[in-house]
Amino acid sequence: MALLDSLVNTAFRDDKAGRVVVFSGDRRDRGYVVRSAADELKIKSFLKMFYFAHISILVLGMLVANAWSTFLIHVHAMGRPAEHLLRSEGIYLGIYFLVVGVPYFLLWRSYKKALLTFVSAQDEVLVSGRNAGRQPWMLIAALTAIGTLILLGAILYVVAAK
Repeated sequence: MALLDSLVNTAFRDDKAGRVVVFSGDRRDRGYVVRSAADELKIKSFLKMFYFAHISILVLGMLVANAWSTFLIHVHAMGRPAEHLLRSEGIYLGIYFLVVGVPYFLLWRSYKKALLTFVSAQDEVLVSGRNAGRQPWMLIAALTAIGTLILLGAILYVVAAK
């Protein structure tokens, strides 16, 4: 729960107007004043559910795509995966797009629709300085960079093994 709490807490900050929430994926300079502690708890609960679903779709989708692509590669006797690295990666990415892309698109669409149920347009304020809603994307960028380095290491290992 500490990961979810830290992701949710980055969306809230104190400003001149009061307690402000900045939703990720929304305009960068727009925040909303939170009227009460009860409203803040509702928004935090919603964001925790969203981030849990977000992380679940990405992680479980990666595992399912890996299992299905491995099954397809070995069942259809495409040879050793090292010999057909690009084909194996293409199969994995295709399955990953179907297993993760479609549910993630639907989750994102429902997230964007649900934002306006928690705040009103009258509570909109301009947010200056460091953007709280952008910080989770830095985590995703860092994880993507680490994954790319691991993939590059695997490719170099396969090339060196020949």
